[in-house]
Amino acid sequence: MKPEYDFSRAERGKFYRKGAEIRLPIYLDAKLQHRLEQIAEKRGKDLGEVVNQILITEVERVDALP
Repeated sequence: MKPEYDFSRAERGKFYRKGAEIRLPIYLDAKLQHRLEQIAEKRGKDLGEVVNQILITEVERVDALP
């Protein structure tokens, strides 16, 4: 950080929001995203719903491993 930044009028916590949820941006491989979009369209669901269901199923499967 440069020493010449002036923080004398800064407000601590100006953008802090208690209980705010952080949503991570997740970037998929283009081919995988296309396949998932096709699956979502075939099922009449949102892409996010399909991806979440797949991830939930896989996390439960991995979690059950010894």
